[in-house]
Amino acid sequence: MNIKRQIATLKAQIEEEKKRRKTGRSGGWLVEKHGAAQLILIGFTKSGKSSLLSAVTNAKPIVSDYPFSTVEPVVGMLPYQDISFQLVEAPSLQPTVEEVSWNLKVLGLVRNADGIILVLNLQENPCQQFKLLKRILEDSKIVVEKPKGRVVIERKNVNLGIQVIGKLLDATHEEVKQLLNSYRIHSAVVKIYGEATLDDVEEAVFEGVQYKPTLIVANKVDTENSEEKLNALKEVVGEKIRILPVSCKTGKNLDWLGKEIFDLMEILRVYTKHPSKKEPSVEPIILRKGATVLDVAKEIHSKLCEKFWYAKVWGPSAKYDGERVGEDHVLADGDVIEIHTR
Repeated sequence: MNIKRQIATLKAQIEEEKKRRKTGRSGGWLVEKHGAAQLILIGFTKSGKSSLLSAVTNAKPIVSDYPFSTVEPVVGMLPYQDISFQLVEAPSLQPTVEEVSWNLKVLGLVRNADGIILVLNLQENPCQQFKLLKRILEDSKIVVEKPKGRVVIERKNVNLGIQVIGKLLDATHEEVKQLLNSYRIHSAVVKIYGEATLDDVEEAVFEGVQYKPTLIVANKVDTENSEEKLNALKEVVGEKIRILPVSCKTGKNLDWLGKEIFDLMEILRVYTKHPSKKEPSVEPIILRKGATVLDVAKEIHSKLCEKFWYAKVWGPSAKYDGERVGEDHVLADGDVIEIHTR
């Protein structure tokens, strides 16, 4: 059955690509990103996606007992402290191979998003729902469990050669260079995270498998036998994906959703301060864990990178208030940064 699904997915993808080339556009949906991160709510019909979106955002989706009542993406903003997250309810996925063309439109939303929220119904069989959703995503080369390592290739227009940041388990920097040159890539920065291999580098050339940070929202925790089904789900999922049990009906645990997303996306809020002013900016620059001072400079303006001299930092990453640091200084959530130029 899995082979049939993969063949059907591939055929549908080919047809979608033919359509895009012929008309100049695809038949999918596109939702412009806003807020600190965009997360897609996906699941099967009657899982409670509309109820969840309605309960935690300002959106007014159609909440109905009828299946497949959502036929277009619905967008809402979830406030969390001084930022907000964009939640997009996707129309329900179809569990059958025959409906793979419809699923591709939903999966297009997933590919464009920063993260995924799998909404499962504890009234039904949540383990089966999870396994099927995971399989549908994997058939389109989207993984929800964080891999041990990953590779990001940033191609450059200027001829800088092949730069490798990090270390592979089974290859040298020279072997990476030879591999990329064989694909006519002569100027790029290869960023290696965790335990990656040369095969991961080759996969990154084709931008094949995508990892999407994922949270499971197990809905209807207020129903009969939900605790037993929740425990079974935890056994199947393991510790690789966080599970937030909620009830959209009673509101249980819904106030934890913002914090769960914040942790999932590994967000850093950095507040900029002008040298001539005493107070930092009210609105933060949104970055990800591991971001440096230079990343902040890039977010502000490209010329700021070229003229960068040093920065002063106040906050969790600083040894003391106003510590003078270089461009490689790694920042922490809540830092205040003051950039000085030459």
